[in-house]
Amino acid sequence: MFSFPHAPLSPVQLLWLNLVTDSLPALALGMEPVEKTVMRQPPRGKQDPLFSRAFSLRLAWQGAMVGGLTLLAYGLGLRLTHDYAIANTMAFATLTLSQLFHAFDVRSEETSLFRLGFFSNPAMNKAFLAGVVLQGLVLLLPPLQGAFSVVPMPLPQWGIVLGLAVTPLVVCEIEKAVRRARTGRPAPVGKEAAVYR
Repeated sequence: MFSFPHAPLSPVQLLWLNLVTDSLPALALGMEPVEKTVMRQPPRGKQDPLFSRAFSLRLAWQGAMVGGLTLLAYGLGLRLTHDYAIANTMAFATLTLSQLFHAFDVRSEETSLFRLGFFSNPAMNKAFLAGVVLQGLVLLLPPLQGAFSVVPMPLPQWGIVLGLAVTPLVVCEIEKAVRRARTGRPAPVGKEAAVYR
């Protein structure tokens, strides 16, 4: 579609990022305690779909955003370095790290991460650190670099990758705030907030 000279990601990279981003973070999300306001929400109608229209739209635009940021990393890598290997490494790093950051945001559909607390789900923190360490080993250790077809990135490219990777978290927090403002519902505080172990 975009006339790239090479595929932005290799099959082994796709398998790796699915392993890193869909295993430990998913388990950590499963350990997220139920929000205390859940019993104040009306029950789902028996004819309602499993995924509401609003949820499906959020899923679509957030997925498109992560994919777009990955392609942007690849495009910037090619434009700035004219090196396919660096562009590929930037896309791979951006996609993996952005999903790890995004896992923090999906802990709640409405409540801000700042109200939930960055450290209120220890399992998520451990999953994030494990994912970052594993990805860091692949990106930095020469034997693993060869296995995953990545190359060392110059410092400016690292800055681009980290900036793009944290973007979903920032954008989704802003979207939550806008959605709360439109509905006139403040974020849960105190007894209304989620209770964490």
